[in-house]
Amino acid sequence: MAEIYGYIRVSSTDQNEDRQIIAMKERGIPSNHIFTDKQSGKDFKRPQYRSLMKRLQEGDQLCITSIDRLGRNYEEIQEQWRILTRDKKMDIAVFDMPLLDTRRNKDLLGTFIDDLVLQVLSFVAQNERENIKKRQTEGIAAAKARGVKFGRRNTKLPPDFLRAYSLWQAKQITLTEAAKRCGISRAGFHYRVYIEKLWSLTCRKSVELPVPAKKYPHIF
Repeated sequence: MAEIYGYIRVSSTDQNEDRQIIAMKERGIPSNHIFTDKQSGKDFKRPQYRSLMKRLQEGDQLCITSIDRLGRNYEEIQEQWRILTRDKKMDIAVFDMPLLDTRRNKDLLGTFIDDLVLQVLSFVAQNERENIKKRQTEGIAAAKARGVKFGRRNTKLPPDFLRAYSLWQAKQITLTEAAKRCGISRAGFHYRVYIEKLWSLTCRKSVELPVPAKKYPHIF
């Protein structure tokens, strides 16, 4: 008996797939027939997609919300479409593009229309991916031209930090004085104290952190 499956893809782990899940369930696709990948659509080396391909049989139907959820590589989308519809002899339905529903118009004209629309949409999907990469590259270049520095923040200790830190910890000088001796602000001194404490923890020494970890989330 033919089965119906759904495939969902989001580009990263912090993106939400709820909209796609709702669309699948509205069409009666059971949860155990919905496969979800959270990674780029640049190729088809995705674990859940591969698992799905092993499940699909002749006569089954695969549903996706839009063609770019299947992938973003023009040639690979077309190749996968041919594998699914011609080699596996199954149907595909794209929710936001009714023309791309192989259950309909199975005559020669219908196949021609499907192929034509697929070529246009898969080209658009790849073109958008390339435009995103181009905008990212241009944005980074523009930021660098403005003097923005990328990479991890420099945590090199200021001169005399360890001496000032020891005196401050022994309560022989104030925090203000310790920071002044190092040529940094009070907040900067506290930040470097925190870095030193973290380093001590990695060496398996039992220490008490001077400030809550959440105050400096960017160092984790």
